[in-house]
Amino acid sequence: MPEDAADPTPTPIGDYAFIGDLRTAALISPEGCLDWLCLPRFDSPSVFTALLGTRDNGRWRIGVVDGEVEERSYVGDSFVLRTTWSAPRGRAESLDFMPVDGTRSDVVRRVRCTEGTVDVDHELCIRFAYGKIVPWVHRVPASRDDGREEQVLYAVGGPSALALHGPLPQAVPGERRHAARHTLRAGEELTWVLTGQDSWREVPTAIDVEQHLEDTLADWRDWARPIEVRGPWAQQVRRSLLVLRALTHTDTGGIVAAATTSLPEDLGGSRNWDYRFTWLRDSALTLEAMMAHGFDGGAAAWRAWLLRAVAGDPQDLLIMYGLGGERDLVERELDHLPGYAGSRPVRVGNGAVGQYQADVVGEVLIALGQLRDSGEQEDRYSWGLQLAMLELQIRRFDHPDHGIWEMRGDPHFFTHGRVMMWAGFDQAIRGVEEHGLDGDVERWKELREKLRREVEEQGVGPDGAFRQTYDNDEVDASLLQIPQTGFCDYDDPRMLATVERIEKELVGDGGMVHRYRTSHGTDGLPGDEGSFLICSFWLVEQYAHTDRLDDAEELMERLVGIADGLGLLAEEYDHGTGQMLGNYPQAFSHLGLIRASDAISVCRGSVEAERHGGRYGTSART
Repeated sequence: MPEDAADPTPTPIGDYAFIGDLRTAALISPEGCLDWLCLPRFDSPSVFTALLGTRDNGRWRIGVVDGEVEERSYVGDSFVLRTTWSAPRGRAESLDFMPVDGTRSDVVRRVRCTEGTVDVDHELCIRFAYGKIVPWVHRVPASRDDGREEQVLYAVGGPSALALHGPLPQAVPGERRHAARHTLRAGEELTWVLTGQDSWREVPTAIDVEQHLEDTLADWRDWARPIEVRGPWAQQVRRSLLVLRALTHTDTGGIVAAATTSLPEDLGGSRNWDYRFTWLRDSALTLEAMMAHGFDGGAAAWRAWLLRAVAGDPQDLLIMYGLGGERDLVERELDHLPGYAGSRPVRVGNGAVGQYQADVVGEVLIALGQLRDSGEQEDRYSWGLQLAMLELQIRRFDHPDHGIWEMRGDPHFFTHGRVMMWAGFDQAIRGVEEHGLDGDVERWKELREKLRREVEEQGVGPDGAFRQTYDNDEVDASLLQIPQTGFCDYDDPRMLATVERIEKELVGDGGMVHRYRTSHGTDGLPGDEGSFLICSFWLVEQYAHTDRLDDAEELMERLVGIADGLGLLAEEYDHGTGQMLGNYPQAFSHLGLIRASDAISVCRGSVEAERHGGRYGTSART
């Protein structure tokens, strides 16, 4: 197979481990291959890109020769990855982590022989700019904290540089990579630290690995300490909350939808998108899940991020931004990459940034309303922003949109989007009536009522079920969100009819939910896709609130079983292959897991329902 061809049987997406430092993240296969890393941010160009291509697009492998992985797990509540290996002549343990120190980006990889003798293979192939630029790699002297000098492997390519501290591999003639093999005996260990930085800076010094490991474990432990969750899926909820934090950029407060780009929704197909940006909808839903578990601080930080991102003219509101609030997210294709399992094109940037999606304002106002209900005070800037967003919603009141799923076909009036517009006005009215804020309540009530009548007249099909758009009778899993807003009760006859149709038309062989029927042409794209995990979690929530707790728990067990092992979820699941699909790990899926578990707990009575504000215990409002 040529080096520029994608591996037809790559590592399954769900088998990758995720490590991160709250600025970026790496994915590591069970074989010890670090196949994905962007520096210095989630949305920066990658320096290891084998995930979307081959070894020659950049990877870093450290593994035990002829070793079998016995177990992979995270140390406590951290993202420090521990792997235990067995080999013909011994056993070993490896640790992989990114220090959460707030000053620079390092990847630490350590292997220790715990029994007998093991051989360790080390292979380093660096490619900057999404696997395209072959760097100049050479050895340079670097200072140590103790005043001595050491040799560092230093790779430079344009503005980017990587420095490797530790036992240095040798160049492999003619292959533009470095490799080495080391023999370890019981009690011996080797440690490597790879540091990313700007190429014009001085070569970075070595770090105190033990201190950074201790500090990183303490940071994750301290953050997770307040988490109080009970029930059969407590550990999965805990890990999901940790994932949501890990996808939050500590400096800016921006939350990425996922750590990757272009992992396919359809193996071998073209449904490959870049998710390394901050969607207002995804962030709002993430914050609701986190606030339900007491993490209001992150929500306040995101509100500040929102103020910065939208600063200037809120009438130019976008559906997504870069982590720092960037607006230039032009979509382009990387033709030099063959894609995961041959799934092309590989895209960076996202063309949906220019879409109008009617639900976004409502999603944001619901989250900010929940923050307000938790006791966070509004100031004139934060409330002023919400007023401006409402004015934008009014200006676009009669505009069709592309929907929550970012359809690339023609715009329509999506029932879900119109209900979310209703919810935006509803939240604003509550802000005035319950929190003493200023606003044109009478106007908002008039528009809220107009939307209710419109949805009830045009958003319900002849079978009594809510429908995807006003001009078709398709069903869409996004309709499961309607009772979460308070528009109607979970057991409203229209919702029960909608669920019946979803079960009939969108639930696949594995009992999981698809977003909509791709075969009916609404999204304007070729191919199919797997079941969408957040939609399945929404169905769990719906079941729980309509006295179908046995069904809720059965589906919940099936869903959490997908994440056995490290507890990570991608966007979708393919029942036929038993593999996850789409970008990974996916905030949407993890926040859905949290909500679904909470809904079952509330309905089973194992936690106080009053604890869950916002959409967790709403009843219909008029």
